[in-house]
Amino acid sequence: MTKMHENELEINEGLVYSLIKNQCPEWANLPLERITSSGTDNALFRLGSEHIVRLPRVEWETGSVDKSINKEYEWLPKIAPFLQVPISLPVFKGSPNHSYPHSWLVAKWNEGHPVNFEKDNEHELLAKDLACFLNELHGIILPNGPTSRRGVPLKKVDTETRMAISQLQEEVSIERTMFLWNQLLNVLPWNKGPVWVHGDFLPGNILVQNYRLSAVIDFSDVGIGDPACDLIISWALLNPQSRKTFKDNLNNIDEDTWERGRGWALSIALIMLPYYKNTNSVLTALARQMIKNVLKEENNE
Repeated sequence: MTKMHENELEINEGLVYSLIKNQCPEWANLPLERITSSGTDNALFRLGSEHIVRLPRVEWETGSVDKSINKEYEWLPKIAPFLQVPISLPVFKGSPNHSYPHSWLVAKWNEGHPVNFEKDNEHELLAKDLACFLNELHGIILPNGPTSRRGVPLKKVDTETRMAISQLQEEVSIERTMFLWNQLLNVLPWNKGPVWVHGDFLPGNILVQNYRLSAVIDFSDVGIGDPACDLIISWALLNPQSRKTFKDNLNNIDEDTWERGRGWALSIALIMLPYYKNTNSVLTALARQMIKNVLKEENNE
């Protein structure tokens, strides 16, 4: 398996089995199978028929993995009752030991499969499902939540976004992209109270059955903040017709918030493209699609 990050940990079935045997032996006799995923931060293993094991394989900042795992373990059981769609609900938090340096999670298994970008208006009902999920999530009242790293003003990622643009001369029009980024960067900020957000609402983190939303997974970036960051799914998954359906079914999302959502979609894609260009073909294709969609919408193409 190609490494995508510096300091990425080697995680295999043997390591996972030893962690389970030592820390939750009641599951040690269940079959264990690695799950192929385009995700970048976690190694995933199916445990029996009802659980999934998730082990972070990279740490971006010292202490960030344990902080994220603890956050999910504390808050997701509180969030889940407010949502109609199942989420990756943690049932066990593993501890670091001599063979693995971080906390890790066992969560409930959710049925469904990731979904590709829309081609033939097949996501019209899914667009409504996604809007309904976000309406429920953004409407949750749970005080003292942690701040999501993406529930913040776009200016927080300005430097990183501009650096990414400068690395993409062969991929995008630098002048056009920089002009649009400057426009989106200066949209009025969120002026209401912070709401609960998923924080990484991309196609790889939603599961679908029969073109309907069946589960939402990977809440590593869950927290409170500006809901604009969750609108990125619109440019990552939906064609213009379903994008309008999605927008029309959202509650409390004004035009400024929608535009900041476009800003997040552009920023995330621009940063993702040079980073994963040679190591993750799925995310590279996703980044290109998102950039294309945001730029197309700007010009009503």
